[in-house]
Amino acid sequence: MNKDTVDKFKTLGPQAAYLVGTLYEYGKPVFSNADVMEITGLEPKSARNFVASLVNRGVAARLKPGLFILVPYELGFEREYMGNPYVIARELSNRKKYYISHGSAMDIHQMLTQPQFKVFASVTRQIRPYFVLGVEFFFVRCKSEHFFGTEDYWVTKTDKVRVSDPERTIIDGLRFPQYTGGVSEVAKGLWIKKDELDVNKLIDYALRLDIGAVIRRLGFLLETFSLGSDAHFADLRQQLTNTYTLLDPLLPNEGNYFARWRLRLNIAPEELFSLIRT
Repeated sequence: MNKDTVDKFKTLGPQAAYLVGTLYEYGKPVFSNADVMEITGLEPKSARNFVASLVNRGVAARLKPGLFILVPYELGFEREYMGNPYVIARELSNRKKYYISHGSAMDIHQMLTQPQFKVFASVTRQIRPYFVLGVEFFFVRCKSEHFFGTEDYWVTKTDKVRVSDPERTIIDGLRFPQYTGGVSEVAKGLWIKKDELDVNKLIDYALRLDIGAVIRRLGFLLETFSLGSDAHFADLRQQLTNTYTLLDPLLPNEGNYFARWRLRLNIAPEELFSLIRT
């Protein structure tokens, strides 16, 4: 044990030691003023002052007003510590109905080819973006009936988060390409996981979501990459209307119209193949 860690232990009085020990026992390194009040029995003002003293001593770090994280003892007196960003996203959503999604889910499932500079989570209520130590946490509004296709994922030895499964991650990326780096990034993720993805599940999710742009983009990508059968494509094409949608809404409104999937191909198929081979 290094000197900073020893000194840090010495600075913990009985009440602070009890709080820290209880939070670790409960598996709650991220905690609120309400947690402090519940564990210590302190009144609101006293609890706030108590936590402020812990932050000043480097025992905890402030993530946002009223939300804190215990600083691991081995970090000494570090006052800027965030921990795992996906755990923080979980806590910023108040552990309500949420899941790690879009570019962040692609990162978890190793479907990315470019670094992500935001953390994305889908939630059922409006939550404003947060910046924590330079990292932006962005929350995408999702209807309760659209909460499906998720799984638990252990991001540390002691913490797990809810994340979209690989198939739902693809579907979310096709719905909101701006949160994944564009349809080309989704296409690359689809190709990376092509041997593991369940095509039936992909189609089921797209039909359950019932959003025309998603159905069009999914059908086109599956057919382009020869993933799926004619029966799969027929199930999707039955839902098409006469309206045309851009393959990638982040790119200019240009390119050939492709009647089979009611898409305007502002990314040509040969360009997609070029991208997945790089």
